[in-house]
Amino acid sequence: MSADETPERHPRDHLKVELGLWDATLLVVSGVIGSGIFLTPGAIAGYLPHPGAILLAWLLGGLLSLAGALANAELGAMFPRAGGDYVYLREAFHPAAGFLVGWLSFFVIYAGTIATLAAGFAAGLGHFVALGPRGEVAVAVALTLAVSALNYVGVRWGARANNLTAVVKLGALAAFALLGPLLGAGSAANLRPLVAGIDGLSISAFGLALSPVLFSYLGWNSSVYVASEIRDPGRNVPRSLFLGVALCTAIYLLVNAVYLYAIPVEALRGVPNAGEAAARALFGAASGTLLALFVLASILGTLNASVLVGPRIAYAMALDRLFFPGVDRAHAVYRTPGVAILVQAGFATAILLLLGSFERALAYTTFAILLATMADVAALFRLRRTRPRRPRPYRAWGYPLVPVLYLAANAAVAAALLAGRPRECAIGLAMALAGLPFYAFFAARGERREA
Repeated sequence: MSADETPERHPRDHLKVELGLWDATLLVVSGVIGSGIFLTPGAIAGYLPHPGAILLAWLLGGLLSLAGALANAELGAMFPRAGGDYVYLREAFHPAAGFLVGWLSFFVIYAGTIATLAAGFAAGLGHFVALGPRGEVAVAVALTLAVSALNYVGVRWGARANNLTAVVKLGALAAFALLGPLLGAGSAANLRPLVAGIDGLSISAFGLALSPVLFSYLGWNSSVYVASEIRDPGRNVPRSLFLGVALCTAIYLLVNAVYLYAIPVEALRGVPNAGEAAARALFGAASGTLLALFVLASILGTLNASVLVGPRIAYAMALDRLFFPGVDRAHAVYRTPGVAILVQAGFATAILLLLGSFERALAYTTFAILLATMADVAALFRLRRTRPRRPRPYRAWGYPLVPVLYLAANAAVAAALLAGRPRECAIGLAMALAGLPFYAFFAARGERREA
């Protein structure tokens, strides 16, 4: 059997295999459930002024994520390597396609997300301790460095921290969803009429509403980036994706139903923090403090997941000599991508020091992220044709119909976003294309080295 026919780690990958199914599943949960469940429902209610339409949007977001997970499950089992979609696009199309997605993911999505989450944690901490603007930046930088250090000394330590925060998230949100209707002061009348008026909604409005929904589901493919560190990846990568997406979808539907039970749709529109508003409506002003503490824990968990996942992208590109020298080194003792972790921590710190926050720049990437996830699914079709003999420990259920529906649905959302937010879409694409000169440099350097 040829090397092309055998799923294997990259021959230069020396990361330690320490993660099981539970670790990988909770990595997906932490990657998905962060601040989105609290911050996006107000904007979604502005587009969809009907309870049924709002819940349908969250369900469709989960189903679309599951459809993407089906494709990524096959790809992750085929290529159990660090780097995720960078690897898939490189193998299916061209190294340049993989590099551009990897460039966008590492420098913009993950480093930017880390900076945003760290700044959000510091701002939330400011509700309890007076920090001031400089103090908040200092706390955010210190937190970024501390979480990076935790992941530097071993993937097992990062996974333990992630497991703890993920379990806290799931337990707290489940308790909120259960206790809200039982003990809270909401009203089931807020959910009625559940479906009346949905037929009058425009496709454009629904597409724009799906953008923040899909943003809140981002991270559903977190486990594929660490596939080379997962035991029995042919089985556990697919299972972690399916279990993680299922848990997140169930929690999102339950929590949004409680939001609507607590607050009428009209009052939910434009609310910056739906979780805080719903908690106050259900349990009174004192609940605001408890929710603020929970939001801090939730942000911390997602921050740790992002710090764990992001460096594997740069590490994978460096293994193929498409990144800066030295980033392909695994720590001799800890067997972690230590240099890549340091690079990511340094870039996220620079964002914090220069910008203080990264929310707007991160918002510009949503359109490019949609295109990247569509490219992943397109890679599945191409690899089915070009690598038919390569073993597939898992084959995507519903192929080719489900992947086609995924592409069509995401294309529709991308078109609605392009029509409604053309400036943001253009900037997101520009961020990705900015990697082209670097790719040309790295590729030329690699060719000279081989010569």
